[in-house]
Amino acid sequence: MANTTIYDVAGAAKVSLATVSRVMNNPEKVNPETREKVLKVIKELGYRPNAIARGLASRKSTTVGIVMADVSRAATSQLLGGIIDIAKKYDYAVKLFTMDATEDVRDVMRKVVAEQVDGILLLNDELEYDDMGMVVDMIQDAQIPLVLCNTIYTEKDVPTVAIDYVQATYDLTKGLIAEGKKHIYFASTVHKYSINRFKAEGYSKAMQDAGLEPLIFRTSGDVAVNTLHFQEFLKNNTIDALIGVRDSIAVSFINCAIKAGFRVPEDIKVVGLQNTKYAVLSRPTLTCIDTPVYDIGAVSMRLLTKYMSHEDVIDNKVFLPYSIVKRES
Repeated sequence: MANTTIYDVAGAAKVSLATVSRVMNNPEKVNPETREKVLKVIKELGYRPNAIARGLASRKSTTVGIVMADVSRAATSQLLGGIIDIAKKYDYAVKLFTMDATEDVRDVMRKVVAEQVDGILLLNDELEYDDMGMVVDMIQDAQIPLVLCNTIYTEKDVPTVAIDYVQATYDLTKGLIAEGKKHIYFASTVHKYSINRFKAEGYSKAMQDAGLEPLIFRTSGDVAVNTLHFQEFLKNNTIDALIGVRDSIAVSFINCAIKAGFRVPEDIKVVGLQNTKYAVLSRPTLTCIDTPVYDIGAVSMRLLTKYMSHEDVIDNKVFLPYSIVKRES
């Protein structure tokens, strides 16, 4: 077939562009069945890759794709700091891919896979659980090494670096209960993001173990929206403690509570689950779970290097230690 392209081969073989490229450049990285299928299509279509393009491809630097929701978030910037510092040590190039709520997850991931990156770090904790499964499947189907960075997916065996969010939130909630708090609310997001389900699980278990009803309140990370939610909430509910799934949500609640005449922490104790810059900028300063996000980023990048270089990995689930930082709230 004249002028056959790599797109024609990928379409006929029903595989990704990255898989076709690996068959031509790194065939040992492709499972035998898929490799034979692609080679058969290449032969049938008479595909001849451009020699200059192949030469350039073979000399390209190792590239890591980082998939995230929003680079402006405080926790995300700290994660990137850890990732990039390790990537520099290995002389890796880094490509950032953002995925906001208005974009089709499958379309974004097709673009990521088509970039032929050598490994992927998935930072996006703003994916709903089903979408997380779709993303994991697409990356694994393309046979690209993947590490989940500060996010968790338990339906498949996926290399992961995070903290134990279930246990951390359980410990935090038990501490509030031990102080005599009974009306403890968990302020989460309207969108049921994958990571938040594990935080909610730890909170709910602690409440149920103490014979208390879990009280989950869903709002937005947007201050303009959650301020209105909190103003109405404080008028109509009995509350003596609140756990914010994000520090920014917890600080927004503190502002609303103080404006409504409540004292923090005398009337309502407030804690966060990140320990970002918002925690020390708030007044009163915010008690938090200290998630070591820089370290999570660095360890995630190091784990990914092992998969990309086919090193032996003893444990593909790394849960780093956490602590509770007690401040004024």
